[in-house]
Amino acid sequence: MKIFRLILGWVATGGLGWSLHAEMADGVQAIVNDTVITFAQVADYAEPVVETLRRQYAGQPDAYEKAFNDALKDSLEQLIERQLILHSFDTEGYKIPDSVIEGEFQKQVRDRFGDRVTMIKTLQAQGVTLEQYRKQFRDRFIEDAMQNQNVAREIIISPFKVQTYYQAHQSDFQVDNEIKLRMITLNKNGDDGTNTIRLANEILSELKKGATFQEMAMVYSQDAQQHQGGERGWVERPVLRKELADAAFSLKVGQTSEVVDLPEACYLLYVEDARPAHVKSLSDVREGIEKTLRVQEQARLQAEWINTLKAKSFIRAFNGF
Repeated sequence: MKIFRLILGWVATGGLGWSLHAEMADGVQAIVNDTVITFAQVADYAEPVVETLRRQYAGQPDAYEKAFNDALKDSLEQLIERQLILHSFDTEGYKIPDSVIEGEFQKQVRDRFGDRVTMIKTLQAQGVTLEQYRKQFRDRFIEDAMQNQNVAREIIISPFKVQTYYQAHQSDFQVDNEIKLRMITLNKNGDDGTNTIRLANEILSELKKGATFQEMAMVYSQDAQQHQGGERGWVERPVLRKELADAAFSLKVGQTSEVVDLPEACYLLYVEDARPAHVKSLSDVREGIEKTLRVQEQARLQAEWINTLKAKSFIRAFNGF
């Protein structure tokens, strides 16, 4: 089962913060109204995050233990919130026809597994029964529906709020010196690079005779931007590796670099335009600010709703981690 893999993985990293009793998997971590949340449920819920943490903190047992415990605490809180939402659905007169849930369930079976036989085999390999999977789907469906009803309603972000946020976060919209760049990339293909360097110099010679950089890039460049004439758009110095940044940012508008010879490729660079460090205009960042404010408002409404549910529920959490 997932829970035992999770515990064994944690012990293997040196985590000794818990006394691991035989009954730990069935240990009660919280009671929400009339529903019990066990350690096994918390650990299963946290497992995807824990797998990432295990890779991230490999060889760092102390840091891993802290992140591991934080992940379990967060998972427990999310499971408590889920039970509060499900209890609200069951007791406050909300209704979703079983046929609607079943229809969505069958759609997920088709989209995720293709057919019922494949689904059952996949679930068996994961140690999950069809009944468990169906219940998990129903709970998630109800949770999403309840959040749509109580939180994800249309949120209007006023221009005043956008303007206020913009003024208060000017440093977030600061842009360093930028250049509008085109680049020709000529990859070295296993030889000593002599042929690639020769070709790069021939292209440079044609550019000096009047050939346009865009045309030469479309013919010769060997990168994803070839068909765009080597266009890289507006870039800041940190976007480029040091050798290319040094060459590009030493050019004036309308200038082409000499051949930049690096181990993997030769490069030619052309600066179409330049602009000094500046703060992005409100019109450039308005959409992003509105998205940020909408996410913040949804989080506020979610917390407000959950606090309302907590206030009228019985909750007891046990200090298991």
